Amino acid sequence: MAEIEDLPGVGEKTAEKLRECGYIDLMSIAAASPGELSGKVDIGEATAAKIIEAARRELKMGFETAEELMKRRENIGKITTGSKNFDELIGGGIETQSITEVYGSYGSAKTQLALQLAVNVQLPVEQGGLEKGCVFIDTEGTFRPERIEQMARALDLDPKKVMENIYVARAYNSDHQMLLAEKVGEMVKEKNIGLLIIDSLTSHFRADYTGRGTLAERQQKLNRHLHTLQRMGDINNMAIFVTNQVMAKPDILFGDPTEAIGGHILHHAAAFRIYLRKSKKEKRICRLVDSPYLPEGEAVFVVVEDGIRDP
Repeated sequence: MAEIEDLPGVGEKTAEKLRECGYIDLMSIAAASPGELSGKVDIGEATAAKIIEAARRELKMGFETAEELMKRRENIGKITTGSKNFDELIGGGIETQSITEVYGSYGSAKTQLALQLAVNVQLPVEQGGLEKGCVFIDTEGTFRPERIEQMARALDLDPKKVMENIYVARAYNSDHQMLLAEKVGEMVKEKNIGLLIIDSLTSHFRADYTGRGTLAERQQKLNRHLHTLQRMGDINNMAIFVTNQVMAKPDILFGDPTEAIGGHILHHAAAFRIYLRKSKKEKRICRLVDSPYLPEGEAVFVVVEDGIRDP
């Protein structure tokens, strides 16, 4: 496999700049746009286009047969939720190379599930993990190391080691959130990251852009953010797990009046969309709303001291 320096028009200094900006391999360059590369690395757009084209030629990016794609999908990993019922509903666990969106009202266990996945990704593959670390971008101050410790002990894992493999950052606005997500690309190989969690994805976008007049700008920005996340998941075979807020729809007279924030942009970007709602006591109901290949359905799980489990 060729190195970045081997691309036409890329010398040592340009290669160094590319790596500093998170373009650590040919795939990350090939997946970029000329405008994006030009702006970040401070090179002309025509030069950026030539570098991207050269990276794509080197990687032989183009059409492939469905059979070849099926073989590549054999590399996809799955992270257990801790509940067999939940895992069966979503095809075996949270998939790598995909964005999984979980939405629901307050207390529906969105953050509990996120914390559980941050622990479970570190499990051996045969136990439903990836034996990799996790990056947790916290936008609402919900991350609790005490809960991680509790969940790790329940799985007979060393709490100290588990916490050493979870990299947490607090995002204070939507720009900061986007910047942190881009920095994850630089950490992936060095820290052996298999899962990126954002809890919650839309909180800052909702706060930073209020009123109908700012809606188009907000959605464009959210769209860029989601494309960054998807590209990162594809390039690094990572799972992207995001929680989302809901809003009430007063015009709904029958059925559940809640709807996820983010509109069609988020609905199209997330490969798996899961709706969580409260049931009796510790029980929660998860509903698979959308998936590329699985039918809609529901499953029941519980949130107990040990974490996410079957009833």
